[in-house]
Amino acid sequence: MAARSLLRTRTKLFLATTAAGTGAGAAMILTSDDPASALKLTTTVPIRLFRDSVTAATIAFDYKYSLWGLLEGSAEWTQAKHEAHIRGARRLQELCFRNGGIYIKLGQHISQLEYLVPEEYVQIMRESMLNKCPVSSYNQVCQVIKKELGASPDEIFEEFDPVPVASASLAQVHVARTRDGQRVAVKVQHTHMTDTAAADTATVGLIVNTLHRFFPAFDYRWLIDEIHESLPKELDFMVEAKNSVKCMDNFRRLSPHIARFVYAPLVYWNLSTSKLLTMEYIDGVQVNDLKSIQELGIHPRDVAKLMSQTFAEMMFKHGFVHCDPHAANVLVRQLPSGNGSIFGRKKPQLVLLDHGLYKDLDDTIRINYAALWKGLVFSDAKAIKENSVKLGAGEDLYALFAGILTMRPWDRVIDPAVDHLVVNRSDRSELQMYASQYFPQITELLRRLPRVILLMLKTNDCLRAVSNALIQESSLESFLIVGRVSSEAVIESKLWQKRSILSRLDIWLERLLLETRLFGMHIALWLLLLRRALTL
Repeated sequence: MAARSLLRTRTKLFLATTAAGTGAGAAMILTSDDPASALKLTTTVPIRLFRDSVTAATIAFDYKYSLWGLLEGSAEWTQAKHEAHIRGARRLQELCFRNGGIYIKLGQHISQLEYLVPEEYVQIMRESMLNKCPVSSYNQVCQVIKKELGASPDEIFEEFDPVPVASASLAQVHVARTRDGQRVAVKVQHTHMTDTAAADTATVGLIVNTLHRFFPAFDYRWLIDEIHESLPKELDFMVEAKNSVKCMDNFRRLSPHIARFVYAPLVYWNLSTSKLLTMEYIDGVQVNDLKSIQELGIHPRDVAKLMSQTFAEMMFKHGFVHCDPHAANVLVRQLPSGNGSIFGRKKPQLVLLDHGLYKDLDDTIRINYAALWKGLVFSDAKAIKENSVKLGAGEDLYALFAGILTMRPWDRVIDPAVDHLVVNRSDRSELQMYASQYFPQITELLRRLPRVILLMLKTNDCLRAVSNALIQESSLESFLIVGRVSSEAVIESKLWQKRSILSRLDIWLERLLLETRLFGMHIALWLLLLRRALTL
């Protein structure tokens, strides 16, 4: 009886999505200005939609069948759910690779939503989606270059390596040499992205919406909305080029004290179009490559601190944030012409790649977000609640919002201990349990928050993953950096708003108090590290 019920529901899901896709395809051919392209879409989209439907239904009902009759919370139920998560993640991984394009992008988003989706999905997607993306053939690459620049790679460049050094969801990168001898990286958009991006977005959205209808607890419609908004910008490489220029300009103007420690490759504008981006080639190692960083004479902790400072400046001062800082998009190299420290360590420089996904934070959201992080670092329960509510979390979910940002339970968030935000490996299973327990509330919170804040959560997850790779735990020093930069942003906003002498005196006293508190926390940090060293 139960099996027949599941089969009926699965059949409804399949028929609904397939019928919608077939109808959309027919309408597309009838109304298209380019029937040939429309016909190409109608031959690929139904196949992908069929795969989507089968995969979504199989994953959904694997959970239903595997957990049927088991007592929730029992050892058998927990093990069955874990195994279903793994099977579901593998099926989703296979779907992403077979369909490519936007599906890879979706898999990358999932891999960076640590503690918001099951850990099994995060780990399996993270293993494959960042560095093992499908590759376009060299003939396809030549077609794009000839269409965009009017000639073949051999005619334009002195040298052009036909084998890509990297491939991502939207494009792949080839190393080349210009006619004047400059080594460059040429980013070439996958040919199928132009043809199928809009249709793929629609079909993935259809599947997610249909699943939400049958399973209300499954609500990731916000993720589809975000992809729908950001994908056209990511597919225009001229937007990416301009973003990289603006990013560097922001550091020079607003954060000159660390500007030389952050770099973006120069763009060759005469060899770049919306589908082709030619940039300065940079030698560096991935930011999570611990061994290679150490071989450069750079201490991994220095890299973790620089990552924290760089993105804190973007979030709290610039209001223009690189929202895809996963390991493949950030390189580390020795600071050019830089001197080592007194201990002979080399200073790191971060090289930011892939500037397609940026978000603007308006001044109100930027300052509220900065004030929230200031409250989190300094265990200020009132400020945490006030600014969480301002950002949309509500009176009932502000504590959960704080927990997602810090990966700490509320009692630890407001603990005055200097290391109250540090997450150790032993805490991770507990955090995953909380995520599972409060899944409906997390879903509701994600629905309420502005999408720009959801992207900040994704950025935080990327940064946390990098920090874990570098120093195997969240860094207390990084939280102190976040506390300083967020506090400075709040103080600077007050300076703009209040011009009277008395107000400026109050702000000066606030800055003095900030320095005193940070000094005290640094002393406490030093004593804590000393105590740990003595107990080893």
